[in-house]
Amino acid sequence: MYSVVLAVVLGLLPLTAMAKSIVVLGDSISAGYGIEVQKGWVALLQKKLADQRSDYVISNESISGDTSAGGLARLDQILARHKPAILLLELGANDGLRGLSPQEMKNNLTEIVQRSQKAGSKVMLLAMKIPPNYGKRYIEMFYQIYPQLSAELKIPYVPFILEEVALKPELMQADGVHPNEQAQPIVAEKIWPYLQPLLN
Repeated sequence: MYSVVLAVVLGLLPLTAMAKSIVVLGDSISAGYGIEVQKGWVALLQKKLADQRSDYVISNESISGDTSAGGLARLDQILARHKPAILLLELGANDGLRGLSPQEMKNNLTEIVQRSQKAGSKVMLLAMKIPPNYGKRYIEMFYQIYPQLSAELKIPYVPFILEEVALKPELMQADGVHPNEQAQPIVAEKIWPYLQPLLN
């Protein structure tokens, strides 16, 4: 199976019943902004899966700058193309950075989850936070959406995926927003134990 996974990743085999699909739907944090894509946390999770001879293959459908509305607009095409067994949903940070309505963000994420579930996917939320200069009230309203959705829709969520990274300048790029290459294994290790139960 290991060789099959590698062959699919390298494009030598089509994604068929031999490999189960995991889709990452996210923004720049998942797209690997500012670093080589193969060194991002998504690629590192794929390596973990391959090392375990798993039959799951990750497709990264993340776009830098994307919002929850953008992800929702792209969702149907992504679900039709990949038919994911699992969807890792890492969106919302750009809604917050643009000062958009937390309720609208929640509505968009809810719709993404429900459409994905209807298509047969397990969904896991990857929670994000926004910088402190946006004000305590707005920051809390924004972040609480993730545990709220987790409880309401009965899906798992990973608490702030940059928790061990964001306040360490040596792990962040010069913009202070995006994690650097050294941070990627930390993010992957944060997500991995939450992902494992969904693989069974």
